[in-house]
Amino acid sequence: MFKYILKEMRPRQWTKNVFVFAALVFDRQLTKIASLERTLAAFVIFCLLSSSVYIMNDLLDVEADRHHPIKKNRPIAAGNLPISVAIIAAIVLIVISFTAAFLLSTELGIIVGMYFLVNLAYSIWLKHIPLIDVMIIAFGFVLRVVAGVSVIQVERFSPWLYIVMSLLALYIGFGKRRAEMTVLTNESNSSHRKVLDGYTLALIDQLLTIVSSCTLIAYSFYTFSAPNLPENHVMMLTIPFVLYGIFRYLFLIQVKNKGGEPEELLLKDRPLQATVLLWAITVLVIFYKF
Repeated sequence: MFKYILKEMRPRQWTKNVFVFAALVFDRQLTKIASLERTLAAFVIFCLLSSSVYIMNDLLDVEADRHHPIKKNRPIAAGNLPISVAIIAAIVLIVISFTAAFLLSTELGIIVGMYFLVNLAYSIWLKHIPLIDVMIIAFGFVLRVVAGVSVIQVERFSPWLYIVMSLLALYIGFGKRRAEMTVLTNESNSSHRKVLDGYTLALIDQLLTIVSSCTLIAYSFYTFSAPNLPENHVMMLTIPFVLYGIFRYLFLIQVKNKGGEPEELLLKDRPLQATVLLWAITVLVIFYKF
């Protein structure tokens, strides 16, 4: 039973919570043990909290998931995890997350509460509204960044990063919707996810073009206008990695018809892993060696 609970918690999707580390890295506090420990604690809290949200969402979507070619294998939809046990697991995770968050800081507790309420509204109602559904997903990523800011004393964190993170989350979200539309047959679209009726592939492709362009522009502005960066603008050397990463993700969702589970791409696609790793190394060298 524990195996099915762990699977329902979707540990692979915990990679999304790395956004919590944005403040730590970009405020140049990675070498400060106290800040690192508090950020790690916030990361764990969001992993547990997001897992409770996944369980609740699967409980609400259990009938629709049973008609999905991939989601039908999830423990709740497949009948491997009893609904009563799933409810208890979600409650336990919520209690632990909220308690730990308020113990760490009041601000984090408030952010965790906001994240939970927004995702609850998303699971019940907002996920059925085209465009709003993806914007709520993006807002969740921004809250992760804000959570990272709330647990340490930031000094040089640039507001540009909020914009970049928001746009990047929108880009990934619309890519996920496109992948869902290509995986599901036309007959099963509405029965599985009603919001897909409000999208067309042409519309999503236009949105992807807009958001990807804005993401690159916003990140480029950050690399030479943020106050905490080296004055020689060496941070601009990271732009090619971001550009390739955006292009690679677009290639995967439009040519390879992947992207239904973005975290799977990050864990399996070698070129995407390579560009993320090279970008991270370059950022660390610039921030902590220059």
